[in-house]
Amino acid sequence: MPLTPPTTAVPLGGSLKTLLLRGLLAGLIAGLLAATVGYFVGEPKIDAAIAIEEAASASEPAHQEAAEPAGHTHGDEEEPLVSRDGQKAGQFLALGLGGMAFGAIFAAAAHHARRFTTLSGPRLALGLGIGGWLAIAAVPFFKYPANPPAVGDPETINDRTLLWVASVLLGLVAVGAGVYVYKSLHGKLDTLRLIGGVAAFVVVVTLGYVLLPGVDEVKADFPAGLLWQFRVASLAQTATLWAALGLGFAFLTEFTTRSTTPVREEVATAV
Repeated sequence: MPLTPPTTAVPLGGSLKTLLLRGLLAGLIAGLLAATVGYFVGEPKIDAAIAIEEAASASEPAHQEAAEPAGHTHGDEEEPLVSRDGQKAGQFLALGLGGMAFGAIFAAAAHHARRFTTLSGPRLALGLGIGGWLAIAAVPFFKYPANPPAVGDPETINDRTLLWVASVLLGLVAVGAGVYVYKSLHGKLDTLRLIGGVAAFVVVVTLGYVLLPGVDEVKADFPAGLLWQFRVASLAQTATLWAALGLGFAFLTEFTTRSTTPVREEVATAV
């Protein structure tokens, strides 16, 4: 009588401590990859935006200089605390640490989520990566897209920060609503469950976008092409972070599980 072949599903095994270590490593790698994308794709756009800002400051009317107090000149202005070269290099440290923080949160979410789903380890990790990107990156971005340094009023930075936090909360609620509807349709066709989950997500995001105020501080004379390129680069950087985090966590889950509990192939025999 033939033996039943062993299952190939990979569980999300390990204690919370194991998952946290796995998340920290995946997050570090993801952060460094995101920083690499930012360095080669985003930083040239930031340099171009700063050049526009400096050119606009240099062309200010001469009467503004005459109105300045005696003894004060533009040459007396303080240099930035961190140079541009330091900022470019520092993003690797910042995103590396940020990636590790996201990795720890990712691992904690995976630890609790595995109790409420039958998804295998890698699939659960990929699902969390997609959900995290939607909630924390995509939903806030399409409501309040990133702007280069030459765009934005410094006096409104606190208000814009609060609005960004509100959009992140909106993204989390929208993803949660989508997952809830998907699970509530248990027993239905998978296609209907997916449509219901996506519809719930879209409805919540749409209502939130309508209720949240808009912010448009882009000057009319700012190059539209540069603004678009900067925003695309910003979106690519966040997508790299979350994609690498989800894939890295999935790979480490599958690798560690299979290395500790290898799948043994059994040969069917007939009597």
